[in-house]
Amino acid sequence: MPSRIVRLFVGLVLYGFGCAVTVAAGLGVDPWTVFAQGLSRVSGIGIGWITNIVGLGVLLLWIPLRQKPGVGTVANILLVGTSLQLTLGFLPHPDAFWLQALMLVLGVVLVAVASGLYIGAHFGPGPRDGLMTGMNARFGWPIWACRLSVEGSVLALGWLLGGTVGIGTVVFAVGIGPLVHLALPLLATPQPVARRHDVANA
Repeated sequence: MPSRIVRLFVGLVLYGFGCAVTVAAGLGVDPWTVFAQGLSRVSGIGIGWITNIVGLGVLLLWIPLRQKPGVGTVANILLVGTSLQLTLGFLPHPDAFWLQALMLVLGVVLVAVASGLYIGAHFGPGPRDGLMTGMNARFGWPIWACRLSVEGSVLALGWLLGGTVGIGTVVFAVGIGPLVHLALPLLATPQPVARRHDVANA
């Protein structure tokens, strides 16, 4: 248990840091961060704090979907945006494209490693991932359709609000899946016995 808790917290803080690196790169960010960035520009509230607020708002959408949050869900809301906000001010914002590209790739890799840590800790999904799985369970839509509809919507809204959409958005979309696929088996802890039992009897 202590090892899983450490992995959860390290993973969530690292996730926020990785997102901050992609924001500082200035080449475009993932759809949810585009949305948070757009809201931040309109409201004047820091992008990290907006990320936490959006996470809480998404969690409320779990209620009609009959999803139950776990410890990891709540920790995700509290830590990812906070880490993003606190680290963003210390990061450079380079103008040279090669430095921007390097930071972008580093940020995506960090997010993938962080995902392997916090997902692999088995404390429940983040609010955004839980929204996708909840839609899948409630309406029977394929996961890809749930993700495409939700992330496409927040990407469009974020862009209209002034969020940064660019090559980084494409790199994140193309790269994050395969990288998490590599990171998860390397960083995940064994599933708790109760969960393995539940899966076996499902």
